[in-house]
Amino acid sequence: VIPDNEAVIVEAVNALRAQARYVFTTGGIGPTHDDITSASIAAAFGVRLLRHPEAERRLRAHYQAVGSAINAARLRMAEIPEGATLIDNPVSVAPGFRLDNVHVLAGVPSIMRAMWDSLRPGLIGGPPVRSVSVTALVREGDMAAGLGALQNAHPGVDIGSYPFMTDGRIGASIVV
Repeated sequence: VIPDNEAVIVEAVNALRAQARYVFTTGGIGPTHDDITSASIAAAFGVRLLRHPEAERRLRAHYQAVGSAINAARLRMAEIPEGATLIDNPVSVAPGFRLDNVHVLAGVPSIMRAMWDSLRPGLIGGPPVRSVSVTALVREGDMAAGLGALQNAHPGVDIGSYPFMTDGRIGASIVV
């Protein structure tokens, strides 16, 4: 999670897009003053932020159909970085977009999931990642040496320890 700060977004997107096949962002593409993701992605790629004709058409049609006025704030959701392609939004119409390997989705979870479902068939998967989680009522400090030895013996496996305290009971979840 990064703040609504253009410099931070630009730095994070540029670092991640250089090292990952896909980068996904959520949130920051709505109509309010703090929705700066579209402009920040444009800045990261060094392109202009433009009113996308198809995005504008969709928004105008949607707001007319529901009997709401289109206004400047709503039209901000049609501002897309130059060269980006739209990601359909079957829930609330305002599209996300893809620019190179960066995919920008809505922040509302139900809308993001619907947008993700439309993207998923076109994504190339990597090897499966399998994990197992074991919960132990043992303090991390009491198992740290053993977990370190296991990690050193199996460098191709990631082992993480995540402490908890629930109902006065102290323990850790071990994820392998």
